[in-house]
Amino acid sequence: MEPLAPRRAGSKQEEGFGGQPRRVAELVMLPDLRRSSSGVSKNKKSQYLLSNCEEQENSSSWILENIKKKECVYFVKSSTLSDAGKVVCECGYPREQHLAEAMNPYAFQGEEWDPKKHVKEMPTDAFGDIAFRDVGQKVGKYVRLSQDTPSHIIYHLITQHWDLDIPNLLISVTGGAKDFNMKPRLKSIFRRGLVKVAHTTGAWIITGGTHAGVMKQVGEAVRDFSLSSSRNEGELVTIGIATWGAVHNRRSLIHPTLLPSHLQGGFCAEYVVDEEGQGHLTCLDSNHSHFILVDDGTHGCYGVEIALRTKLEKFISEQTKERGGVAIKIPIVCVVLEGGPGTLQTIYNAITNGTPCVIVEGSGRVADVIAQVASLPISEITISLIQQKLSMFFQEMFETFTESRIVEWTKKIQDIVRKRQLLTIFREGKDGQQDVDVAILQALLKASRSHDHFGHENWDHQLKLAVAWNRVDIARSEIFTDEWQWKPSELHTIMTAALISNKPEFVKLFLENGLQLKEFVTWDTLSSLYRNLDPSCLFQYKLQKVLAEDPEHPTAVPADPRVHMHFVAQVLRELLGDFTQPLYPRFRPYDQVRLTLRVPHGKPNDSSGDAAFKRDPARDLLIWAIVQNRRKLAEIIWDQSQECIAAALACTKILKELSKEEEDTDSLEEMLALADEYEHRAIGVFTECYRKDEERAQKLLVRVSQAWGTTTCLQLALEAKDMKFMSHGGVQAFLTKVWWGQLCVDNGLWRVILCMLAFPLLCTHLISFREKRLQAVRGLLRVRAFFSAPVVIFHVNILSYFLFLCLFSYVLMVDFQPTPSHCEYVIYFWLFSLTCEELRQLFYDPDGCGLRKRAFLYFNDFWNKLDIIAILLFIVGLTCRLIPALLYTGRVLLSLDFIMFCLRLMHIFTVSKTLGPKIIIVKRMMKDVFFFIFLLAVWVVSFGVAKQAILIHNESRVDWIFRGVIYQSYLTIFGQMPAYIDGVNFSLDDCSPNGTEPYKPKCPESDTNLQAPAFPEWLTVILLCLYLLFTNILLLNLLIAMFKSRSTRTRSGSSSATT
Repeated sequence: MEPLAPRRAGSKQEEGFGGQPRRVAELVMLPDLRRSSSGVSKNKKSQYLLSNCEEQENSSSWILENIKKKECVYFVKSSTLSDAGKVVCECGYPREQHLAEAMNPYAFQGEEWDPKKHVKEMPTDAFGDIAFRDVGQKVGKYVRLSQDTPSHIIYHLITQHWDLDIPNLLISVTGGAKDFNMKPRLKSIFRRGLVKVAHTTGAWIITGGTHAGVMKQVGEAVRDFSLSSSRNEGELVTIGIATWGAVHNRRSLIHPTLLPSHLQGGFCAEYVVDEEGQGHLTCLDSNHSHFILVDDGTHGCYGVEIALRTKLEKFISEQTKERGGVAIKIPIVCVVLEGGPGTLQTIYNAITNGTPCVIVEGSGRVADVIAQVASLPISEITISLIQQKLSMFFQEMFETFTESRIVEWTKKIQDIVRKRQLLTIFREGKDGQQDVDVAILQALLKASRSHDHFGHENWDHQLKLAVAWNRVDIARSEIFTDEWQWKPSELHTIMTAALISNKPEFVKLFLENGLQLKEFVTWDTLSSLYRNLDPSCLFQYKLQKVLAEDPEHPTAVPADPRVHMHFVAQVLRELLGDFTQPLYPRFRPYDQVRLTLRVPHGKPNDSSGDAAFKRDPARDLLIWAIVQNRRKLAEIIWDQSQECIAAALACTKILKELSKEEEDTDSLEEMLALADEYEHRAIGVFTECYRKDEERAQKLLVRVSQAWGTTTCLQLALEAKDMKFMSHGGVQAFLTKVWWGQLCVDNGLWRVILCMLAFPLLCTHLISFREKRLQAVRGLLRVRAFFSAPVVIFHVNILSYFLFLCLFSYVLMVDFQPTPSHCEYVIYFWLFSLTCEELRQLFYDPDGCGLRKRAFLYFNDFWNKLDIIAILLFIVGLTCRLIPALLYTGRVLLSLDFIMFCLRLMHIFTVSKTLGPKIIIVKRMMKDVFFFIFLLAVWVVSFGVAKQAILIHNESRVDWIFRGVIYQSYLTIFGQMPAYIDGVNFSLDDCSPNGTEPYKPKCPESDTNLQAPAFPEWLTVILLCLYLLFTNILLLNLLIAMFKSRSTRTRSGSSSATT
């Protein structure tokens, strides 16, 4: 970095020493730049904040133990004064800025000042959060440390205590330390390209950190990105490494106390950027996110940080980052703008160490000198040419260049240009509209081809870099070219990394370049993918739960991936439903590895133990992407599926089941939106198939999919409740065809009912059949085909149920004898058949899911519960009916049971296109009714109690209290006014004065002669009016509005559900 030239102070303020720092309450509450985990749920926020405080305390303790600063311990008066005219030490600090021991150094008495001997390390006193005044809520991290601090300590601080993710790229920006002018277009291109490469690749940008020169350009680029980007895009990591002794207002960064107990819990320093009063010092740039302030114990000296920065960058570039089984060393690139002699030395050192450099031509001085000679042969880069360039670009300081210095520059420039593979010149307008980000990444790829890698290893390394940077455009233009022919097997490892790191564009690129999913997806690959699920993924939690509950898991062979895939199959079957077969087999540790499995030819839902499994690579990857809610990745893989409709419907089923357990609202909405998207995909594919061939498209609905657990598209859609798919015209046409069986769908319903009542009419042509064979024959074959049609069976069932209800009502009202009649015995037999049907539904298990699961599914249905209650109530009523003493009680119970059997008609008529939507709307309105009843009960009870207390004195009969409080108040809503409430029509014949007559209410408060009421009629009348106002007008109209709203919202949905 080019050091700043000393400038004359414009004020008498002591350089670099501002006022004491002050703790600002608002600043303490500002969020820091630590990246909190996205998996922390909202209901655990308090626990997270508590752990964050503990983490800050631990971080402070670690910093105090491991990070040191440097202090002068021997005050030696300097021959020069400070800009403010004060006496200073040889270190540059005034007397009052020294420790007490430095004033009387008995050990060093009479010695000359030596920085190696008279500057000592001690625990740092400046670290924590830094907030810049007048720049909003931007908070960064900073630390003051010794120039001798080891690089691994600094790296540990950055990654562990500042919580920065390990970068995929390190961008070291160097150049002029003083402000310089750039063309507006070039400046815009540089800023846009720098932030783009940093954002897309997850890079760290390292600069000098001050508010001047190239550092200011970088800071403004970061600022523009922050203003134009959303919060979800994250913050750019910009680390400024500056000299502590050259920072203006650095006193505000020092903790107000040196006691460690006060340092615990974090410190937020308020820093003021004061360019006018900085003198020959410099201010920190407010747009950087982190600052490393290098201290050598001196004041006003520049360039102290260069050695530490070089070592730190080299250390970081030697670290390895691993993701998805692919490990790469962190690449580093040096970007140069403008610059002077110091910048030339930085470029020379970088090239010597094998670091690629990008020179921005047009930025001025050293950058332009190198850019103009970079394309020339070494022999043409002569002293005279360099002298000419220096006179052109260093006009102000050209006279200071001696002949020996020009020769030195010429040799260094020749050495730089000699390694052209490490040198990239960015020229505005070169190669079309190329941006800086492309030039930076191309420089890294070009450098990687020059050393350490050869042949396939070289290209493989470049591809790993492109994947780590998430720059598919670079991979297309620089890697997948005619220079190297990629074999599909060479892409497998990187494909796994692209899947795990969720980079769908690379997955698409690999598929376009010949990668075969059939060869890529193996049991080992699937196991690796599921071992690297997103930790915040709900599926990961369910999988871990299954692993913990499995008794064989602790003894299983860890290296056998097939064991793990069986656990995955368990979770998937729970999501897809028990009607599906497991998607992955349960291998034993002693089984042989079989990568190719045969396709079964069994029937649907065949649960035999020797059923084979079909391995579908597109299905396997699609499930893996869907359970993590990765939309783009799932879309690319779904395009590779052979059974697109079944795959899309299975995705909707999985997503809807996961959404039921998802607690995070954002994730829940994303899952439901993705489920809706895949339902539309299934509709789109089926629509296209139906348009081309209706018959074959309808066969797709019932075609057994071996890949999806021997199920069908229709069954998946029904289980997932994909009503939009079910309401599709083609699906409805197929269901109508199934509904009518072998009958033609154009037969009128009246014809069917007529033939049901008089089946000899089947011998005529009143009913038409789809098959010509049935249309031509007569007799039993036609009768069997007619009565086996679902539409006929349904209407026969309705007819028989109506007969059952009619016979039941006849027995209850007309023929209920002490001894059961013949009609009553018929009812007993009829109920026995209904009971057998309910038991069949409960115990019949075609999917092999077990009695417990069947019972759960059975009792989870409301209508099944109603059937069970009706049957049990009938049994209780029948038992009482057969006991002579309880004959009447039995009749009452059976009468109530008749109501429940009548309610069952609503379930039967739900399938009707006319009544079905209305029944669904009524069912959903019941929820609103319960809320309304609560509001109504408040008014009914309050009015009833007040009325009863005012009118009646000490009523002790519970039944008459209930009538007065609840019953009469409820009837008032419908127009039946309470007796005597207004004092009119008072009569002793209609009431009981003492409340002793059981069939008369107690008389209201009256005079001593019991001739006239004595309660305040005006008060009861007012209460009645208010009661009717709120109940009849307000609450009833509220109920109507609620019903109307509910009806409007559910009308279309209920119509789809009925189809």
